Amino acid sequence: MKQKLILASQSPRRKDLLRLITPDFDIEVADVDEKEVTDNILQKNADQPFIQVATLLVEQLAKQKAKKIFIANPDATIIGADTVVLFKDRILGKPTDEAEAFAMLRSYFGQTHSVITGVHIMNTTHQKNFSVKTEVTFWEWSDTIEEQVLNYIRSGSPMDKAGAYGIQEMPSIWVKEVKGDYTSVIGLPISHVNQALMALYPHT
Repeated sequence: MKQKLILASQSPRRKDLLRLITPDFDIEVADVDEKEVTDNILQKNADQPFIQVATLLVEQLAKQKAKKIFIANPDATIIGADTVVLFKDRILGKPTDEAEAFAMLRSYFGQTHSVITGVHIMNTTHQKNFSVKTEVTFWEWSDTIEEQVLNYIRSGSPMDKAGAYGIQEMPSIWVKEVKGDYTSVIGLPISHVNQALMALYPHT
């Protein structure tokens, strides 16, 4: 890849996924007021179907993150990304405490929820904005699973993750079915990113 590549995210999971494409990239964290962007989009699109609003939200957040880093790095290609978990017409962010983490996790069992990751890739000549939706179904709840969930919460892992879980961690043992891109649930739909970068740099 001829141009400098920057991932506008501090997520170690996105970093690991991008390394599957190339080890040659930098990390810069975009300082974006996500609450302001979220409130603005929700307010302006209140009459639209929920799934469309959620999709617009992740795509716009990914775009804002990429643009923020691009301003200081106009000679680079920037990748911005944002992920949300959707359940029963609610956007689930990071849990505020262990009780909320338990409530989020408990609600998934015996149900199907959606995960959408938005991506924005840009440089001086090209911009590509897209999102990938994946459906995740958990097994039914049980006493044994309850103890596993409590152990997972005690580890602290749910607290920095949208929807209170990372599918590549212990929650993988609770997943009955995944319809869509598994890596999008982790935080970066890497095959889609690869296709976009190959289109951007067809001879490298």
